[in-house]
Amino acid sequence: MEQLYQQVILDHARAPHGRGLVAAGPHTGESHQVNPTCGDEVTLRVDVDHGRVAALSWEGEGCSISQASVSVLHDLVTGTPLDEVDALAAEFRELMGSRGAGLDDDAAERLGDATAFTGVAKYPARIKCALLGWAALQDALIRTGATAPAGTKEDA
Repeated sequence: MEQLYQQVILDHARAPHGRGLVAAGPHTGESHQVNPTCGDEVTLRVDVDHGRVAALSWEGEGCSISQASVSVLHDLVTGTPLDEVDALAAEFRELMGSRGAGLDDDAAERLGDATAFTGVAKYPARIKCALLGWAALQDALIRTGATAPAGTKEDA
């Protein structure tokens, strides 16, 4: 199983999905994130329409883990309602905190290819690589105005 996971990561790193920033729309947020520990970088642009991630594009450089993670993120969240995006992000963070134990079958099914990063969770220095794109997504969504910053309460 671990070899299969490694292959998924390598496939996404070699042929990343969503790579190449597209023009910004009226409800677009952009975030540039850097992992100072290893130098990975990602600029992520997200367009929100009617409570969904309408489009997501990105540019980046770095290790195969960081680049593959953003590619998988693209596939998971494009077209997805924002409340589901938040749930997926929480599950991915939980996966990264699992120290390689993984998640239950339901969560693994929701995460799809993102479960390939289960082994990454065994290596604390690599967890930041896998989470870089997810941090960029959260920040970009906040910049669209569609999502409130963590720890704040949205106005009704």
